[in-house]
Amino acid sequence: MSYKEQIDKSRLPRHIAIIMDGNGRWAKEKGRERTYGHQYGAEAVRMVTEASVETGIEYLTLYAFSTENWNRPDEEVDALMALMVMSIENETPTLMKHNVRLQAIGDLSRMPAEVKAKLDQCIGVTSQNTGLTLVLALSYSTKWEMVEAVKAIARQAVSGSLAVEEITDRTIDDRLTTAAMPDPDLLIRTGGEMRISNFLLWQAAYAELYFTPEYWPDFGKESFYKAICDYQNRERRFGKISEQL
Repeated sequence: MSYKEQIDKSRLPRHIAIIMDGNGRWAKEKGRERTYGHQYGAEAVRMVTEASVETGIEYLTLYAFSTENWNRPDEEVDALMALMVMSIENETPTLMKHNVRLQAIGDLSRMPAEVKAKLDQCIGVTSQNTGLTLVLALSYSTKWEMVEAVKAIARQAVSGSLAVEEITDRTIDDRLTTAAMPDPDLLIRTGGEMRISNFLLWQAAYAELYFTPEYWPDFGKESFYKAICDYQNRERRFGKISEQL
């Protein structure tokens, strides 16, 4: 029986977040440049998006480019940006076909103008779709996000529109870039590394973590379904004991 057939549709994670790691190492092991891996990584994005649609996942967030990634060699960053423009443009009809709504989180002001224009166009075109919400985390990091949230709260406190005593975890939730979506239930990282790398640290407080040695270009639909099956075999207690659930 395939992993897809084992999935219980009544207990799906609403929101799956993925750290797509291993493109460069995948390419290096094949004797190719890192950009070759990123090209094949784009195909994995297509496969996992389709798998999410087929399964009935509501939100899929992909860590596409971190704030730290700006420190990579210029030629790799330029290649990634060019690939992003092409991918967004080419995939828009497919997103429409599958009723997928595209959104983006992160410090988008740092994105090149052409990338931002294509991204805004695709977000606008797909905005009325009602199926899967595909979220691209671009120029994103939790530390950047938390600093921005703290600044917003501080401005309100200084102006007197928010009392310090009124600040709760919900106050922070409402000022994050993910305010309009549920927290991730399942966070997947490919590539064999066992760390979260500044990705949705606040939001993933109770997420189930799934690490796989597979490089991102090798992470296909069955790999995705396997991660969901693993998630469904866990007991999520949120601080309670089993008997309380």
